[in-house]
Amino acid sequence: MRRFPKPSGVLGLAAVLATVAGCAKPLPPVGHWQGIYEDSGLMVVARLEIDSGGKVRVSAPNLIADLAAMSDRERADLLARLENGLSQSWPDIAPLPLEFDGRVFHKPGGVAPQLEWESGQKRMVMVFYSGNRPSIRVRMEQVAAFDS
Repeated sequence: MRRFPKPSGVLGLAAVLATVAGCAKPLPPVGHWQGIYEDSGLMVVARLEIDSGGKVRVSAPNLIADLAAMSDRERADLLARLENGLSQSWPDIAPLPLEFDGRVFHKPGGVAPQLEWESGQKRMVMVFYSGNRPSIRVRMEQVAAFDS
């Protein structure tokens, strides 16, 4: 049996640390994000918070309506109602169990993306699912704190 020399202490430690780092779960970004999406038949307001422990809270109240037939004033009123409802309900939003792979958040064991993190641009996208409609990607802007 051929014997191989033992790696030096520093090299051995570096190899172990590299192996462990490669297996470590990536940490999700920490912060607050909010976004709005609107098309001719859907309005969504979204809020997202990821804390330092990796807990994710997200809420996306929405309204399906013929927005194209509404005046600018009517759409603005609907948006204000959705935003007000989101602000009032936010304290009661519980954390969701989501897994993060370094770029995409999924439900545990799931494959459908819930959130997408573009680290180079520091941009968050929420994937919104509504009935039979195709999924919609809501661009989120990072904010220091949420408006009340």
